[in-house]
Amino acid sequence: MTDTQALIPTRDKIRILFAHGAYDMKPIFAGISPDIETMQVATYADLQDKLPEADVLVVSGLWKNDLLPHATRLKYLQSVSSGTNQYDLVAFQDQGILLASGQGVNKNAVSDHAMALMLALTRRIASARDNQSATHWRPEQRNPADREDETPGKTMVVVGTGHIGDRIAKLAKAFDMHVIGVRRDTAKGAGAADEVFPFTALRDIAPRADVLVLSCPLTDETRGLVSADVLAAMKPTAHLINVARGPVVDEDALIAALQAGRLAGAGLDVTTVEPLPADSPLWAMPNVVLTPHSAGETQVYERNVLEILTRNLETLWAGSSALHNRIV
Repeated sequence: MTDTQALIPTRDKIRILFAHGAYDMKPIFAGISPDIETMQVATYADLQDKLPEADVLVVSGLWKNDLLPHATRLKYLQSVSSGTNQYDLVAFQDQGILLASGQGVNKNAVSDHAMALMLALTRRIASARDNQSATHWRPEQRNPADREDETPGKTMVVVGTGHIGDRIAKLAKAFDMHVIGVRRDTAKGAGAADEVFPFTALRDIAPRADVLVLSCPLTDETRGLVSADVLAAMKPTAHLINVARGPVVDEDALIAALQAGRLAGAGLDVTTVEPLPADSPLWAMPNVVLTPHSAGETQVYERNVLEILTRNLETLWAGSSALHNRIV
């Protein structure tokens, strides 16, 4: 694709469509650029109806690739989410539509959430909340293994050391933990971690982890990466934290390990099937903390996305297609 093909209409002619079931981006953008015409929809049907009028689309979960024939004017799609699995990249390229991800918009939120899940388990915050609901004042624990734990000197293994994983490593270092990074390309360095290894070394590193944190994208390489073998190699005192995607973990093997006491606990923001089915054993496990894929949620999410959007609009108006977070 050439830069000339990627150019968008001028400010006075462009039409931007915001499409999201929860995020109210139109009024926020109006406060930034009141001279630009915008539209907003919250359902798939309305998105299908309005898409032919849009030069720019800001969307994530509402997108389906069968909308592409309706994108007759579309030049640039800004994904609200960091992940872009839902987009047919070849079709976008064939149709001359630029695609940029929302990578980085929720790195603070997700990394904070990963640490919160870890602390909920190690400091037994979740069980304390359960006791509060039951009006139960837990007595002092004679068995040290039943008490809260502390982080200094523990080892955290972070799988996926991009924007989010690197901040998780920084936070873990602030808790005086030793951090091992696991990433696809070790040539990019360890970042904030103390050591770095490739994905293929995870089975060998797993026994060193007191906490195994997943913050990697879901790809063919990472699907099922945390296998039954990896789980079996972990310490029975270790915790698994998943703020990546559910299918990165063999969920059946994880449930079996938790039920058998071969793993101390898990903090899961994501599961293989979402919403988590009501009959999943994970719901009732006292050593599991579940959150509803909310790690990326933040009160400033919309503004963070719009910062990328406005930056990329200016780039396109300047005659370049070198977008921030460009995917296609």
